[in-house]
Amino acid sequence: MNRLIAILVVVVAALAVLSSTLFIVDQRQFAIVFALGEVKQVIAEPGLHVKLPPPFQNVVFLDKRILTLDTPEADRFITAEKKNILVDAFVKWRITNPKLYFISFGGDERRAQDRMAQIIKAALNDEITKRTVREVISGERGKVMDAIRNKVGAEAKQIGADIVDVRLKRVDYVEQINNSVYDRMKSERARVANELRSTGAAESEKIRADADRQRTVILAEAYREAETVRGDGDGKASQIYADAFGQNPEFFRFYRSLEAYRASFHNRSDVLVVDPNSEFFRYFRGADAGAKK
Repeated sequence: MNRLIAILVVVVAALAVLSSTLFIVDQRQFAIVFALGEVKQVIAEPGLHVKLPPPFQNVVFLDKRILTLDTPEADRFITAEKKNILVDAFVKWRITNPKLYFISFGGDERRAQDRMAQIIKAALNDEITKRTVREVISGERGKVMDAIRNKVGAEAKQIGADIVDVRLKRVDYVEQINNSVYDRMKSERARVANELRSTGAAESEKIRADADRQRTVILAEAYREAETVRGDGDGKASQIYADAFGQNPEFFRFYRSLEAYRASFHNRSDVLVVDPNSEFFRYFRGADAGAKK
């Protein structure tokens, strides 16, 4: 019985030792085998591998995928025109030299990210201090990112990493400058609006004056044409009357007398002080009175 237990203990110990000598490398990882802090082997191929059991050899796994370093908050920089701006950036990077990376940071990813953040901040400071706010925001933003990528890439190679991309997410003024910029923009927009209103008022007066002038001209021409037409009509009417009444002058005199009576005796209350034997009442004295000389 004791012998069986001893065999089981030996088998379990052998399995434990054997399992400690085997390890699996994922296709997304590097494996670094080291002993007493010295790197013995770097494994990049995925699969099952063998090493000596601890403490003779240990293994550390490093991520070979593209990693992202995103600053938790925007950093403050001073531009060439001595203005404070806030810049928020992120970097895409990956490990290309696992041995150098392990030696530099002992496999501590936190230390590596801190070092990368320092490199990025130094490169940003070098480039932003050479340029104005306008150049950083729009004019030379591409050049700024290219220059930062080159500088950070050179520094990253010394720690076993490679920079894939560098991007500026946000470039903004600090709060105090933002307020002054907004006030200046507001006053500038107000000035432009006032200029546009003044220009619009002047154009409106010009259009209104031109419209009034055209209206006066049109009315004058219309009145002139109307008077011309009316004069022509009156002339034609007079000619027609003359032709019609010229055929019988006595009837014409009688008709004109009737019109005079109609105009004179418009209301019953009208009073005329006239001699009854006057020429005005000639046709009241008989139908043939008009024929008398």
